[in-house]
Amino acid sequence: MEQVKTVGLLVFLTLIFVFIGNLFGGQSGMLIALLLAGGMNFYAYYFSDKMVLAHYKGVQVNRTNASGLYAIVERLATKANLPMPKVYIVPQSAPNAFATGRNPQNAAVAVTEGLLDLLNDEEIEGVIAHELSHVRHYDILIGTIAATFAGAIAFIANILQFGAIFGSREKTSNPFLMLAMAIVLPIAAMLIQMSVSRNREYMADEGAARLTKNPQWLQSALVKLENYAKKIPMQEATPATAHMMIINPFTKSNFSMQTLFQTHPSVSERVVRLENLKNELGIFDTDKKAKQKNAGVYDRAFVRRA
Repeated sequence: MEQVKTVGLLVFLTLIFVFIGNLFGGQSGMLIALLLAGGMNFYAYYFSDKMVLAHYKGVQVNRTNASGLYAIVERLATKANLPMPKVYIVPQSAPNAFATGRNPQNAAVAVTEGLLDLLNDEEIEGVIAHELSHVRHYDILIGTIAATFAGAIAFIANILQFGAIFGSREKTSNPFLMLAMAIVLPIAAMLIQMSVSRNREYMADEGAARLTKNPQWLQSALVKLENYAKKIPMQEATPATAHMMIINPFTKSNFSMQTLFQTHPSVSERVVRLENLKNELGIFDTDKKAKQKNAGVYDRAFVRRA
């Protein structure tokens, strides 16, 4: 089913490009657009994960310079019967995390410095389990392709705002058509991101709860992450990649199209669902103090230098 959805996204992206190519360049425009779409599909499948990691300046770490974090990922990957993913730290103070890659054999998990500083070991484990659940269900492929798709749509919309890109055919001079498409295409991209993101977040939350056997770890992490995200927006965050994060990287203090078309369900609803799952699993909170935080201990100088 996930493979079918992935193919569907790639086909839809191709059709969008071909339609735009025909609009502005007729048959020659369609051919050029088809070639561009084919190249973009190839790139999206094989290299878009590297593009996302590079965009956020992710630095790959190992058990030497991030022993606590690496140990958590390794332990949970073994427990989930997954290959060990690559581990990245994003040098940003805003707390967040995401996973990327085209399959479990080529997966990467990334967390920000802010997340490691904010959360304790148990909460970090809940977050990593959430991301590994995305890996297990191939959400990372669809999410990464959706990010490339949204970026391409935004690019097309920007071009439409400035006029034709192929020749000067008569119908390219219709400003109303170009304006309508410049408005509709970004909305379509956001709707697609929502369709591949919201329900998957619920599924990943449940997967994390079942993997750790402690839903309260993720509950606590989500609340902390949201509270800090409102104060510290993630630098260089883009609408095209927002759906990949464990929580929305944008602040919600002001009304905007980004808040109207949220790619994530509300944290309060996610917490409620985890609470219901906790009851279902017969797991009850205790007054035990959280473990001393040590997963956030890593070589900052190494991250900064890279």
